[in-house]
Amino acid sequence: MKASFVVLFALGIVFLTPAAANAQGAAPVRLADLEAEALRAHPAIEASARMVDAKRARVAQARALPDPQLSIGYMGDPAPFDVQVGDPSSYRTIGVMQEIPYPGKLALRGRIAAKEAEAETWNTEAVRRRILAEVRMTFFEMASVDKALEITARNKDLLEKFARIAEERYKVGQGLQQDVLRAQVEVSRILQRLTVLRQRRGALEAQMNSLLFRAPDTPIGALAPMEKSPLVYSLDELLEHAVSSSPEIRRQERLIEQSQLAMDLARKEYYPDFSIGWDYQQRPQMPEMYGLRFTVNLPFFQRKKRDAMVNEAGQMQASARQMREAMRTELLWKVKEQYLAARASDDLLALYAKAVVPQSTLALESSLSSYQTGAIDFLSVITNFTTVLDYEISYYEELASHQKALARMEEITGVPLVEPQATPGVTPESGKEVRQP
Repeated sequence: MKASFVVLFALGIVFLTPAAANAQGAAPVRLADLEAEALRAHPAIEASARMVDAKRARVAQARALPDPQLSIGYMGDPAPFDVQVGDPSSYRTIGVMQEIPYPGKLALRGRIAAKEAEAETWNTEAVRRRILAEVRMTFFEMASVDKALEITARNKDLLEKFARIAEERYKVGQGLQQDVLRAQVEVSRILQRLTVLRQRRGALEAQMNSLLFRAPDTPIGALAPMEKSPLVYSLDELLEHAVSSSPEIRRQERLIEQSQLAMDLARKEYYPDFSIGWDYQQRPQMPEMYGLRFTVNLPFFQRKKRDAMVNEAGQMQASARQMREAMRTELLWKVKEQYLAARASDDLLALYAKAVVPQSTLALESSLSSYQTGAIDFLSVITNFTTVLDYEISYYEELASHQKALARMEEITGVPLVEPQATPGVTPESGKEVRQP
Protein backbone atom coordinates (compact mmCIF):
# COMPACT_ATOMS: atom_id res chain seq x y z
CA MET A 1 0.00 0.00 0.00
CA LYS A 2 2.87 2.39 0.76
CA ALA A 3 4.17 1.92 -2.76
CA SER A 4 0.82 3.04 -4.14
CA PHE A 5 1.09 6.35 -2.31
CA VAL A 6 4.63 6.86 -3.55
CA VAL A 7 3.38 6.38 -7.11
CA LEU A 8 0.48 8.77 -6.51
CA PHE A 9 2.69 11.44 -5.04
CA ALA A 10 5.10 11.06 -7.93
CA LEU A 11 2.20 11.64 -10.29
CA GLY A 12 1.39 14.77 -8.32
CA ILE A 13 4.92 16.08 -8.77
CA VAL A 14 4.72 15.45 -12.50
CA PHE A 15 1.48 17.37 -12.53
CA LEU A 16 3.09 20.36 -10.88
CA THR A 17 5.77 20.67 -13.54
CA PRO A 18 5.18 22.62 -16.78
CA ALA A 19 3.21 20.81 -19.44
CA ALA A 20 5.22 19.48 -22.33
CA ALA A 21 5.18 21.61 -25.44
CA ASN A 22 2.83 20.64 -28.20
CA ALA A 23 5.39 18.73 -30.19
CA GLN A 24 2.90 16.94 -32.41
CA GLY A 25 -0.17 17.97 -34.31
CA ALA A 26 -1.08 21.47 -35.41
CA ALA A 27 1.06 24.39 -34.38
CA PRO A 28 -0.33 26.37 -31.44
CA VAL A 29 -2.38 29.46 -32.21
CA ARG A 30 -0.28 32.56 -31.62
CA LEU A 31 -1.62 35.87 -30.35
CA ALA A 32 0.14 37.80 -33.13
CA ASP A 33 -1.69 35.77 -35.79
CA LEU A 34 -5.06 36.43 -34.17
CA GLU A 35 -4.29 40.15 -33.93
CA ALA A 36 -3.36 40.34 -37.60
CA GLU A 37 -6.52 38.52 -38.64
CA ALA A 38 -8.73 40.75 -36.51
CA LEU A 39 -7.20 43.92 -37.95
CA ARG A 40 -7.68 42.55 -41.44
CA ALA A 41 -11.20 41.18 -41.09
CA HIS A 42 -13.12 43.07 -38.41
CA PRO A 43 -15.91 45.11 -40.05
CA ALA A 44 -15.81 47.87 -37.43
CA ILE A 45 -12.29 48.83 -38.54
CA GLU A 46 -13.30 48.81 -42.18
CA ALA A 47 -16.45 50.80 -41.43
CA SER A 48 -14.44 53.43 -39.57
CA ALA A 49 -11.94 53.68 -42.44
CA ARG A 50 -14.80 54.18 -44.89
CA MET A 51 -16.19 56.94 -42.68
CA VAL A 52 -12.82 58.70 -42.84
CA ASP A 53 -12.91 58.51 -46.65
CA ALA A 54 -16.47 59.83 -46.65
CA LYS A 55 -15.58 62.83 -44.51
CA ARG A 56 -12.50 63.58 -46.56
CA ALA A 57 -14.75 63.72 -49.61
CA ARG A 58 -16.65 66.55 -47.91
CA VAL A 59 -13.62 68.85 -48.03
CA ALA A 60 -13.84 69.46 -51.77
CA GLN A 61 -17.57 69.97 -51.48
CA ALA A 62 -17.18 72.56 -48.73
CA ARG A 63 -14.56 74.52 -50.69
CA ALA A 64 -16.56 74.59 -53.92
CA LEU A 65 -18.60 77.57 -55.08
CA PRO A 66 -22.38 77.21 -55.04
CA ASP A 67 -23.80 75.83 -58.27
CA PRO A 68 -24.39 78.48 -60.94
CA GLN A 69 -27.99 79.12 -61.86
CA LEU A 70 -29.44 79.11 -65.36
CA SER A 71 -32.68 80.95 -66.10
CA ILE A 72 -34.77 80.79 -69.28
CA GLY A 73 -37.99 82.70 -69.85
CA TYR A 74 -40.23 84.51 -72.33
CA MET A 75 -42.97 87.12 -72.53
CA GLY A 76 -45.41 86.89 -75.40
CA ASP A 77 -48.04 84.51 -76.80
CA PRO A 78 -49.40 81.69 -74.62
CA ALA A 79 -47.48 79.22 -76.74
CA PRO A 80 -44.13 78.49 -75.03
CA PHE A 81 -41.35 80.81 -76.12
CA ASP A 82 -43.52 82.41 -78.79
CA VAL A 83 -43.13 86.17 -78.98
CA GLN A 84 -45.68 88.66 -80.25
CA VAL A 85 -44.58 90.15 -83.58
CA GLY A 86 -44.40 93.88 -83.52
CA ASP A 87 -44.67 94.16 -79.73
CA PRO A 88 -41.35 95.49 -78.34
CA SER A 89 -42.28 94.35 -74.84
CA SER A 90 -42.36 90.73 -76.00
CA TYR A 91 -39.08 88.87 -75.60
CA ARG A 92 -37.18 85.64 -75.08
CA THR A 93 -34.43 85.62 -72.44
CA ILE A 94 -31.70 83.43 -71.06
CA GLY A 95 -29.40 84.19 -68.13
CA VAL A 96 -26.80 82.71 -65.82
CA MET A 97 -25.94 83.70 -62.26
CA GLN A 98 -23.10 82.74 -59.91
CA GLU A 99 -23.19 83.28 -56.15
CA ILE A 100 -19.83 84.22 -54.62
CA PRO A 101 -19.50 84.01 -50.81
CA TYR A 102 -17.58 86.69 -49.00
CA PRO A 103 -13.80 86.13 -49.34
CA GLY A 104 -12.54 83.59 -46.80
CA LYS A 105 -15.84 81.79 -46.19
CA LEU A 106 -15.16 78.91 -48.59
CA ALA A 107 -11.65 78.42 -47.25
CA LEU A 108 -12.99 78.27 -43.70
CA ARG A 109 -15.68 75.76 -44.67
CA GLY A 110 -13.03 73.58 -46.28
CA ARG A 111 -10.82 73.74 -43.20
CA ILE A 112 -13.78 72.85 -40.96
CA ALA A 113 -14.50 69.80 -43.10
CA ALA A 114 -10.81 68.84 -43.07
CA LYS A 115 -10.69 69.03 -39.26
CA GLU A 116 -13.74 66.81 -39.05
CA ALA A 117 -12.07 64.25 -41.31
CA GLU A 118 -8.89 64.44 -39.25
CA ALA A 119 -10.89 63.87 -36.08
CA GLU A 120 -12.43 60.79 -37.67
CA THR A 121 -8.98 59.31 -38.34
CA TRP A 122 -8.37 59.31 -34.58
CA ASN A 123 -11.67 57.54 -34.13
CA THR A 124 -10.38 54.85 -36.49
CA GLU A 125 -7.27 54.52 -34.34
CA ALA A 126 -9.45 54.16 -31.25
CA VAL A 127 -11.45 51.38 -32.92
CA ARG A 128 -8.26 49.61 -33.96
CA ARG A 129 -6.85 49.76 -30.44
CA ARG A 130 -10.12 48.56 -28.95
CA ILE A 131 -10.30 45.53 -31.24
CA LEU A 132 -6.68 44.63 -30.49
CA ALA A 133 -7.29 44.94 -26.74
CA GLU A 134 -10.38 42.74 -26.94
CA VAL A 135 -8.49 40.09 -28.92
CA ARG A 136 -5.67 40.10 -26.39
CA MET A 137 -7.93 39.96 -23.35
CA THR A 138 -9.95 37.13 -24.88
CA PHE A 139 -6.75 35.27 -25.74
CA PHE A 140 -5.41 35.59 -22.18
CA GLU A 141 -8.72 34.49 -20.72
CA MET A 142 -8.82 31.48 -23.05
CA ALA A 143 -5.23 30.59 -22.17
CA SER A 144 -6.11 30.74 -18.48
CA VAL A 145 -9.14 28.49 -19.00
CA ASP A 146 -7.09 26.05 -21.08
CA LYS A 147 -4.54 25.81 -18.29
CA ALA A 148 -7.31 25.30 -15.74
CA LEU A 149 -8.78 22.52 -17.89
CA GLU A 150 -5.39 20.85 -18.17
CA ILE A 151 -4.71 21.09 -14.43
CA THR A 152 -8.21 19.98 -13.44
CA ALA A 153 -8.19 17.01 -15.82
CA ARG A 154 -4.88 15.77 -14.44
CA ASN A 155 -6.10 16.24 -10.89
CA LYS A 156 -9.24 14.27 -11.70
CA ASP A 157 -7.14 11.30 -12.74
CA LEU A 158 -5.06 11.60 -9.60
CA LEU A 159 -8.10 12.00 -7.38
CA GLU A 160 -9.70 8.92 -8.90
CA LYS A 161 -6.60 7.00 -7.91
CA PHE A 162 -6.94 8.39 -4.38
CA ALA A 163 -10.53 7.16 -4.34
CA ARG A 164 -9.50 3.65 -5.40
CA ILE A 165 -6.85 3.50 -2.68
CA ALA A 166 -9.38 4.68 -0.11
CA GLU A 167 -11.65 1.85 -1.24
CA GLU A 168 -8.80 -0.67 -0.94
CA ARG A 169 -7.97 0.54 2.56
CA TYR A 170 -11.62 0.30 3.54
CA LYS A 171 -11.87 -3.27 2.23
CA VAL A 172 -8.92 -4.42 4.35
CA GLY A 173 -10.14 -2.56 7.41
CA GLN A 174 -7.52 0.20 7.36
CA GLY A 175 -9.83 2.99 6.23
CA LEU A 176 -13.29 4.39 6.80
CA GLN A 177 -16.30 4.37 4.54
CA GLN A 178 -16.55 8.17 4.86
CA ASP A 179 -13.11 8.40 3.21
CA VAL A 180 -14.45 6.56 0.19
CA LEU A 181 -17.54 8.77 0.04
CA ARG A 182 -15.47 11.92 0.47
CA ALA A 183 -13.19 10.93 -2.39
CA GLN A 184 -16.20 10.23 -4.62
CA VAL A 185 -17.69 13.62 -3.75
CA GLU A 186 -14.44 15.37 -4.68
CA VAL A 187 -14.32 13.52 -8.00
CA SER A 188 -17.87 14.74 -8.71
CA ARG A 189 -16.85 18.29 -7.80
CA ILE A 190 -13.96 18.14 -10.25
CA LEU A 191 -16.29 16.83 -12.96
CA GLN A 192 -18.58 19.78 -12.26
CA ARG A 193 -15.63 22.17 -12.50
CA LEU A 194 -14.59 20.63 -15.82
CA THR A 195 -18.09 21.14 -17.20
CA VAL A 196 -18.09 24.81 -16.21
CA LEU A 197 -14.62 25.32 -17.65
CA ARG A 198 -15.58 23.71 -20.97
CA GLN A 199 -18.64 25.93 -21.18
CA ARG A 200 -16.48 28.97 -20.46
CA ARG A 201 -13.99 27.91 -23.09
CA GLY A 202 -16.76 27.57 -25.67
CA ALA A 203 -18.10 31.03 -24.86
CA LEU A 204 -14.64 32.57 -25.16
CA GLU A 205 -14.10 30.73 -28.44
CA ALA A 206 -17.32 32.26 -29.81
CA GLN A 207 -16.20 35.69 -28.57
CA MET A 208 -12.85 35.33 -30.31
CA ASN A 209 -14.56 34.20 -33.51
CA SER A 210 -16.73 37.31 -33.45
CA LEU A 211 -13.60 39.47 -33.19
CA LEU A 212 -12.10 37.57 -36.14
CA PHE A 213 -15.35 37.84 -38.13
CA ARG A 214 -15.70 34.07 -38.27
CA ALA A 215 -18.66 31.76 -37.74
CA PRO A 216 -19.30 31.39 -33.98
CA ASP A 217 -18.68 27.63 -34.01
CA THR A 218 -15.32 27.80 -35.80
CA PRO A 219 -12.91 25.73 -33.70
CA ILE A 220 -9.85 27.43 -32.24
CA GLY A 221 -7.05 25.00 -31.48
CA ALA A 222 -4.56 24.93 -28.67
CA LEU A 223 -3.12 28.34 -27.85
CA ALA A 224 0.52 29.22 -27.58
CA PRO A 225 1.74 29.53 -23.97
CA MET A 226 0.65 32.69 -22.20
CA GLU A 227 3.76 34.71 -21.43
CA LYS A 228 4.20 37.27 -18.70
CA SER A 229 5.11 40.68 -20.09
CA PRO A 230 7.16 42.93 -17.82
CA LEU A 231 5.82 46.35 -16.88
CA VAL A 232 8.88 48.51 -17.54
CA TYR A 233 7.20 51.93 -17.49
CA SER A 234 6.48 54.01 -14.43
CA LEU A 235 3.03 55.33 -13.69
CA ASP A 236 4.05 58.89 -14.54
CA GLU A 237 5.38 57.79 -17.93
CA LEU A 238 2.18 55.95 -18.73
CA LEU A 239 0.06 58.90 -17.65
CA GLU A 240 2.07 61.19 -19.91
CA HIS A 241 1.67 58.83 -22.86
CA ALA A 242 -2.05 58.51 -22.18
CA VAL A 243 -2.56 62.26 -22.47
CA SER A 244 -0.25 62.74 -25.45
CA SER A 245 -1.36 59.81 -27.61
CA SER A 246 -4.92 59.00 -26.61
CA PRO A 247 -7.08 58.80 -29.75
CA GLU A 248 -10.08 60.14 -27.85
CA ILE A 249 -8.21 63.25 -26.68
CA ARG A 250 -6.59 63.75 -30.09
CA ARG A 251 -10.01 63.55 -31.72
CA GLN A 252 -11.42 66.03 -29.24
CA GLU A 253 -8.57 68.45 -29.88
CA ARG A 254 -9.38 68.36 -33.61
CA LEU A 255 -12.99 69.12 -32.75
CA ILE A 256 -11.86 72.07 -30.61
CA GLU A 257 -9.89 73.39 -33.58
CA GLN A 258 -12.94 72.82 -35.76
CA SER A 259 -15.10 74.81 -33.34
CA GLN A 260 -12.61 77.69 -33.47
CA LEU A 261 -12.86 77.70 -37.26
CA ALA A 262 -16.66 77.60 -36.94
CA MET A 263 -16.40 80.68 -34.72
CA ASP A 264 -14.35 82.48 -37.39
CA LEU A 265 -16.91 81.50 -40.02
CA ALA A 266 -19.78 82.73 -37.86
CA ARG A 267 -18.07 86.12 -37.54
CA LYS A 268 -17.75 86.32 -41.32
CA GLU A 269 -21.50 85.93 -41.62
CA TYR A 270 -21.69 89.63 -40.71
CA TYR A 271 -20.25 90.33 -44.17
CA PRO A 272 -22.34 90.11 -47.35
CA ASP A 273 -22.24 87.50 -50.11
CA PHE A 274 -22.34 88.50 -53.75
CA SER A 275 -23.93 87.31 -56.97
CA ILE A 276 -23.00 88.11 -60.55
CA GLY A 277 -25.41 87.46 -63.42
CA TRP A 278 -25.40 87.79 -67.21
CA ASP A 279 -28.57 87.99 -69.33
CA TYR A 280 -29.41 87.84 -73.03
CA GLN A 281 -32.77 89.06 -74.38
CA GLN A 282 -34.26 88.64 -77.85
CA ARG A 283 -37.15 90.91 -78.98
CA PRO A 284 -39.15 90.76 -82.22
CA GLN A 285 -37.88 93.14 -84.91
CA MET A 286 -35.72 94.82 -82.28
CA PRO A 287 -31.99 94.73 -81.57
CA GLU A 288 -30.80 91.98 -79.23
CA MET A 289 -30.08 93.07 -75.65
CA TYR A 290 -27.47 91.99 -73.13
CA GLY A 291 -27.31 92.69 -69.43
CA LEU A 292 -25.03 92.29 -66.42
CA ARG A 293 -26.33 92.04 -62.85
CA PHE A 294 -24.55 92.41 -59.53
CA THR A 295 -26.41 91.62 -56.31
CA VAL A 296 -25.46 91.58 -52.64
CA ASN A 297 -27.34 90.47 -49.55
CA LEU A 298 -27.73 92.82 -46.60
CA PRO A 299 -26.79 90.90 -43.43
CA PHE A 300 -27.19 93.87 -41.08
CA PHE A 301 -30.98 93.46 -41.36
CA GLN A 302 -30.60 90.11 -39.50
CA ARG A 303 -27.91 91.03 -37.00
CA LYS A 304 -29.58 89.12 -34.17
CA LYS A 305 -29.39 86.01 -36.30
CA ARG A 306 -25.63 86.50 -36.78
CA ASP A 307 -25.18 87.19 -33.07
CA ALA A 308 -26.90 83.88 -32.30
CA MET A 309 -24.62 82.08 -34.77
CA VAL A 310 -21.52 83.45 -33.05
CA ASN A 311 -22.93 82.57 -29.64
CA GLU A 312 -23.69 79.02 -30.80
CA ALA A 313 -20.13 78.58 -32.10
CA GLY A 314 -18.70 79.89 -28.84
CA GLN A 315 -20.80 77.51 -26.76
CA MET A 316 -19.79 74.57 -28.95
CA GLN A 317 -16.13 75.47 -28.50
CA ALA A 318 -16.50 75.74 -24.72
CA SER A 319 -18.31 72.40 -24.64
CA ALA A 320 -15.56 70.74 -26.68
CA ARG A 321 -12.89 72.06 -24.31
CA GLN A 322 -14.74 70.82 -21.24
CA MET A 323 -15.27 67.44 -22.89
CA ARG A 324 -11.54 67.17 -23.48
CA GLU A 325 -10.85 67.82 -19.80
CA ALA A 326 -13.44 65.22 -18.80
CA MET A 327 -11.83 62.67 -21.10
CA ARG A 328 -8.39 63.49 -19.75
CA THR A 329 -9.53 62.98 -16.16
CA GLU A 330 -11.16 59.67 -16.99
CA LEU A 331 -8.10 58.45 -18.89
CA LEU A 332 -5.78 59.24 -16.00
CA TRP A 333 -8.04 57.30 -13.66
CA LYS A 334 -8.21 54.31 -16.00
CA VAL A 335 -4.42 54.19 -16.45
CA LYS A 336 -3.81 54.31 -12.70
CA GLU A 337 -6.47 51.67 -12.08
CA GLN A 338 -4.91 49.24 -14.56
CA TYR A 339 -1.39 50.07 -13.42
CA LEU A 340 -2.24 49.23 -9.82
CA ALA A 341 -4.00 46.06 -10.99
CA ALA A 342 -0.92 44.99 -12.95
CA ARG A 343 1.40 45.69 -10.02
CA ALA A 344 -0.87 43.79 -7.63
CA SER A 345 -1.00 40.84 -10.04
CA ASP A 346 2.78 40.93 -10.31
CA ASP A 347 3.13 40.67 -6.54
CA LEU A 348 0.52 37.91 -6.33
CA LEU A 349 2.22 35.93 -9.08
CA ALA A 350 5.50 36.01 -7.18
CA LEU A 351 3.69 35.04 -3.99
CA TYR A 352 1.96 32.11 -5.65
CA ALA A 353 5.11 30.90 -7.36
CA LYS A 354 7.60 31.30 -4.52
CA ALA A 355 5.46 30.65 -1.46
CA VAL A 356 1.84 29.61 -1.75
CA VAL A 357 2.08 26.78 -4.29
CA PRO A 358 5.37 25.30 -2.97
CA GLN A 359 4.09 25.47 0.61
CA SER A 360 0.75 23.89 -0.23
CA THR A 361 2.61 21.17 -2.14
CA LEU A 362 4.73 20.42 0.91
CA ALA A 363 1.58 20.33 3.03
CA LEU A 364 0.09 17.80 0.63
CA GLU A 365 3.24 15.69 0.76
CA SER A 366 3.24 15.79 4.57
CA SER A 367 -0.44 14.86 4.78
CA LEU A 368 0.12 11.91 2.46
CA SER A 369 2.88 10.59 4.69
CA SER A 370 0.82 11.16 7.83
CA TYR A 371 -2.22 9.45 6.32
CA GLN A 372 -0.16 6.34 5.62
CA THR A 373 0.71 6.10 9.30
CA GLY A 374 -2.81 6.93 10.44
CA ALA A 375 -1.78 10.21 12.04
CA ILE A 376 -4.41 12.23 10.12
CA ASP A 377 -7.67 11.41 8.39
CA PHE A 378 -8.40 11.26 4.69
CA LEU A 379 -10.31 14.56 4.83
CA SER A 380 -7.06 16.42 5.56
CA VAL A 381 -5.41 14.83 2.52
CA ILE A 382 -8.32 15.83 0.28
CA THR A 383 -8.33 19.35 1.70
CA ASN A 384 -4.62 19.80 0.98
CA PHE A 385 -5.09 18.27 -2.45
CA THR A 386 -7.85 20.71 -3.45
CA THR A 387 -5.83 23.58 -1.99
CA VAL A 388 -2.94 22.82 -4.34
CA LEU A 389 -5.39 22.58 -7.24
CA ASP A 390 -7.04 25.89 -6.42
CA TYR A 391 -3.77 27.76 -5.91
CA GLU A 392 -2.21 26.58 -9.16
CA ILE A 393 -5.30 27.50 -11.14
CA SER A 394 -5.34 30.86 -9.33
CA TYR A 395 -1.78 31.46 -10.49
CA TYR A 396 -2.80 31.26 -14.15
CA GLU A 397 -5.92 33.29 -13.53
CA GLU A 398 -3.74 35.99 -11.97
CA LEU A 399 -1.33 35.77 -14.89
CA ALA A 400 -4.26 36.39 -17.24
CA SER A 401 -5.36 39.35 -15.08
CA HIS A 402 -1.84 40.80 -15.29
CA GLN A 403 -1.76 40.51 -19.07
CA LYS A 404 -5.28 41.92 -19.46
CA ALA A 405 -4.33 44.95 -17.36
CA LEU A 406 -1.37 45.56 -19.67
CA ALA A 407 -3.61 45.17 -22.72
CA ARG A 408 -6.01 47.78 -21.38
CA MET A 409 -3.17 50.19 -20.63
CA GLU A 410 -1.74 49.67 -24.10
CA GLU A 411 -5.15 50.52 -25.57
CA ILE A 412 -5.22 53.77 -23.61
CA THR A 413 -1.59 54.88 -23.91
CA GLY A 414 -0.50 53.38 -27.23
CA VAL A 415 2.71 52.17 -25.55
CA PRO A 416 3.64 48.55 -26.46
CA LEU A 417 3.22 46.61 -23.23
CA VAL A 418 2.18 43.11 -24.30
CA GLU A 419 5.41 41.47 -25.40
CA PRO A 420 5.13 39.20 -28.48
CA GLN A 421 8.23 37.25 -27.43
CA ALA A 422 8.86 35.10 -24.40
CA THR A 423 10.18 36.92 -21.35
CA PRO A 424 11.67 35.66 -18.10
CA GLY A 425 8.97 34.81 -15.60
CA VAL A 426 8.27 32.95 -12.39
CA THR A 427 6.25 29.75 -12.60
CA PRO A 428 4.39 28.22 -9.68
CA GLU A 429 5.97 24.87 -10.45
CA SER A 430 9.53 25.86 -9.77
CA GLY A 431 9.38 29.00 -7.66
CA LYS A 432 12.41 30.42 -9.47
CA GLU A 433 13.20 32.49 -12.51
CA VAL A 434 12.95 30.46 -15.71
CA ARG A 435 12.52 31.22 -19.40
CA GLN A 436 9.11 30.01 -20.40
CA PRO A 437 8.79 27.84 -23.50
